Amino acid sequence: MADVNATDTGAGAKRTATQAPLPRNVKILAAVSFLTDVASELVYPLLPLFLTTTLGVSAAGLGVIEGFAESVSSLLRLPAGWWSDRSGRRKPLVVVGYTIAALARPLIGLAQSAGQVLAIRMSDRFGKGIRTAPRDALIADSVPVEQRGYAYGVHRGSDNLGAVFGPLIAWAALTYQWADLRTLFYWTALPGLLSVIFLIIFVREGPRPLAAPRVVAAASVKQETDVDGLPVPALHHEPDQPLGSAFWRMLAVIFLFTLSLSTDAFLLLRASQLGVPQAMIPILWAALHVVKSSSSFVGGAMSDRFGRRPLILAGWGIYGFVYLGFAVASAEWHAWALFVVYGLYFGFSEGTEKALVADLAPPARRGAAFGWFNAAVGIAALPASILFGVVWDAYGAEVAFTMAAGIAALSSVLFAVLVPAARNGNGQSNAGA
Repeated sequence: MADVNATDTGAGAKRTATQAPLPRNVKILAAVSFLTDVASELVYPLLPLFLTTTLGVSAAGLGVIEGFAESVSSLLRLPAGWWSDRSGRRKPLVVVGYTIAALARPLIGLAQSAGQVLAIRMSDRFGKGIRTAPRDALIADSVPVEQRGYAYGVHRGSDNLGAVFGPLIAWAALTYQWADLRTLFYWTALPGLLSVIFLIIFVREGPRPLAAPRVVAAASVKQETDVDGLPVPALHHEPDQPLGSAFWRMLAVIFLFTLSLSTDAFLLLRASQLGVPQAMIPILWAALHVVKSSSSFVGGAMSDRFGRRPLILAGWGIYGFVYLGFAVASAEWHAWALFVVYGLYFGFSEGTEKALVADLAPPARRGAAFGWFNAAVGIAALPASILFGVVWDAYGAEVAFTMAAGIAALSSVLFAVLVPAARNGNGQSNAGA
């Protein structure tokens, strides 16, 4: 089981992310996310246009569909994470979650109304809600602290790489008339089911890490030993240990920032307004994910070296800049340039935020910590998308994008003030100075 789980002590803890290969679990979960995003992104870039033009859904209605879908997902993330801690098993929930999504996604090809699309999207996100927190905790269980940012960066990078291939397949299929839009939805079944098969066969759960690599602001957590002098497994060590004030401050600020994160469907609509042809929307989406993927691989490793906080603040700053750019953009090339820069936000912040959650959480509470994190992000998605859509309909896209940029700026200031430079048990800074 040496390649499945890594501890935070001994020689392995001294190896850097560039010196030690990632454990098998991380690689397989990255491959699963790649396949899942190939399936999702085959059709997602065209879904906003499908809803607004074919089914006549307004911008506010689009926000309701995407917001409700994400919020349903968020309601399950906390109990799923909590249960993975209590049961001691993460893999079963991960398998069930990916299976539900793989079965639900192709059904969009049969949808004849916005209500049916909403029901299918909610089913898809239901699966995501079950799998997300246990999967993120399983990654943390599988790597030493020195590789944590790198592991989440690789996972997010692989996920985003799938979002490059999905739109390219959709573009080729539509351009060369291999399939119509509804048929593309059926195509999502193949990579979705392959991802489930990979997960079942190759991911293995072993004992949880023996050390307690919790990041704390001052003294490290003392590891208890049994009568033979061996470490007590973290799974049975203070299972009700509090998550701590630093974790809750971080979560509150991330929740506020997420209120600026409306669905990316609005960015695609804005790009269409700026003159990007419908046939080129999948290419624009793929270009975004090329940057997301490449920068995620680099950003995660950078957070291990330079700290979590500088990377997160840089990512949030890029996000605010991009949204202000969309507010004042007036040409097609502006949309292309802004989408490319937008990818850097994900590369710097997505994996780094998850690494920070793992840093701040006790090992026995990681499932719950990721449940809270993913729930906060998911719950905020509903008001964020609805508010953005309502403001767009009432005052125009420019005001909506400016509002989101303002929320991001306020969140960045609060993050810099309220989230400290936390330190792990080895005295190394993980949040940055």
